[in-house]
This record gives sequence, structure tokens and C-alpha cells, in this order.
Amino acid sequence: MSDHNSAIKRMPAPLSPSRSGLAWGLLGVAAFSFTVPFTRVAVESMSPLFIGSGRAVIAAVLAAAALIITRQHLPRGNQWLRLAVVAGGVVVGFPLLTSFALTTVSASHGAVVIALLPAATAVAAVMRGQERPPLPFWIMASVGALVAVAFASLQGGESIRLQWSDLLLFGAVVAAAIGYAEGGLLAREIGSWQTVSWALVLAAPLMVALTTIAIVDQPPTGTPTQWAAFAYLGVVSMFLGFFAWYRGLAIGPMAQVSQVQLTQPALSILWAALILHEELTWQTIIGGIAVILCAGIAVRTRLNRVRPTRSAEDCAVESSPVEAMSGTNLP
Repeated sequence: MSDHNSAIKRMPAPLSPSRSGLAWGLLGVAAFSFTVPFTRVAVESMSPLFIGSGRAVIAAVLAAAALIITRQHLPRGNQWLRLAVVAGGVVVGFPLLTSFALTTVSASHGAVVIALLPAATAVAAVMRGQERPPLPFWIMASVGALVAVAFASLQGGESIRLQWSDLLLFGAVVAAAIGYAEGGLLAREIGSWQTVSWALVLAAPLMVALTTIAIVDQPPTGTPTQWAAFAYLGVVSMFLGFFAWYRGLAIGPMAQVSQVQLTQPALSILWAALILHEELTWQTIIGGIAVILCAGIAVRTRLNRVRPTRSAEDCAVESSPVEAMSGTNLP
């Protein structure tokens, strides 16, 4: 009995959401916020297939190294099938679909549509976890989707209709939402950064094949800036960003830290204006604010209904590779 009590006492208490949990979460979101603008930079000279698959190959090499160095155990049984779902959503689907979409639409336009992701992830989590959220959740999630569709339609040119690039962006949102929801559940069993790393390794053969095809079909060329953008997508967007993001969730409280993601589309639009010199129109500002508000209300409504508690097990599974190597828990 005393051993059990001492084990519980050794488990660190979650820090205040105003301290390091939110700081690490915001760092992860800040890293992700450059994904759309830098993808737009890279597709100016490189093929979208090379960008979408090549960045995953870079991340897979880093993930394999982290898994080997920290001596992680292999997933078991149906965990591989669930990892395939995660890989299909966040390693294959989202990078490829956004890369092809951003060949024809601006980064700010893409950021507004992708602003649906927090609400879409909440919907996927509700369906996967068989939750029964209140009616306002479904109303705000639906309104957010309609607002995003209306924005994309009005931005499509002279005719009010969705372009193929908008359909790709909506597909990317669905793919990522499914991958995030399944990954969130799986992370409780094998750890968060481990889930992303194993998904990258699992998808590596396919992504290597696609990268090879892309290189043969169109040998990649670009300026130093474009290659730097591509390197960022592989090293930070697909790998290191997840470390900061999941560390923030680990320190928690998870419900509060997860809502930091709502700032990502606003940051992406800002970077598009500053880095790419894209015109920040009133339509973009209003559309972005509307989608973010709808997503934020939907996410908060679900969190208020579920009100998850942070257990000792949550603290244990959310450790980073550095902590795994040192054998210590979160501070």
C-alpha cells in the first residue's frame, strides 16, 4: 500500500495553464502556423507530390532515430491498424492535399478553410468516442463549416462556386481531423510523440515511393529560400512541432492547452501577409474571424460537456523523447 502511495506522490502535478503548459502549446502552434505559408513558397518551383511526400520522408528518418535511441517498444495487435489511420490522415492525406491545393490558392485563403480543423477534430473525437455533446456543439460546428464553404465559394473567382483546390483543402481538414482524433486515443496507450513517430515510420515506404516518382517525373529545383521552406516542412511541421505541442498537452491542463490551436489560422494569415506579401482583404479577415469563433465555441462546448480529468496515466504517456532517454518525468 505504501509503495502504491509513493508511486502516486512521485507523479508531478499539472502546472498552471498560464505557465509552461500554455507556453509549450503555443510554441507548437506557432511552429505549425508556418506550414501553409511555407508550403506556398515551396510549390512555386517544386512539385506538390514531392513536397507532400518528401517532407514526410525527412520526418520519418528523424522519427525512426528518436524511436531507436529511446528504445521504444513496438506497437501491438490492432494498434498497427489504428496507426495506419493516423498515418493516412496526418502523414499522407493532409500534407499531400494541402500541397496540391496551395498551387492555385493563396496561403491566407488556405488558412481560413483549414481554420475548421479544431472543430472538425472535435466532431471526429465525438463520433469516435461515441459522445453525446449538446445541440449547441453541432450547431456551431455546422455553422463554421457553412461559413468556410461560403468564404471559399465567394473567393473562387467571378462565379460563386467551389474550386477543386477548395475541395482538396476540405479533404485535408477531414483527413487531419480523423488522424488527430484516432491519434489522441492511441496516444493514451503508447504515448503522444510515439504515436506520431510510429505513424511516420509506418507510412515511410509509401512516401519514399511517392518521393521517388516525383523526383523522376520532375526533378526538384528551387532557390535557397524555397529549399529552406521545404526543410522546415519536413523537420519542424512534420516532426519537431509535435514535440512542443504534445509536451504542452502533457503539462496541461489538456483542455485549456488544446484551445491554443485556435490561434493557428490567425497566425498563418499574418505570416502570409508578412512573408508572402499577400493582400489582407476584409473578406479574408471577416471569414477567418467567423470560422475561428465558430470552431472555438464548438470546441469549448464539447470540453464543458466532457470535462476530462487529468490522471496520473496521462502524465506518464505524454513524456518527450528527451525525458524518455533520461528516465525522468515532466517537471
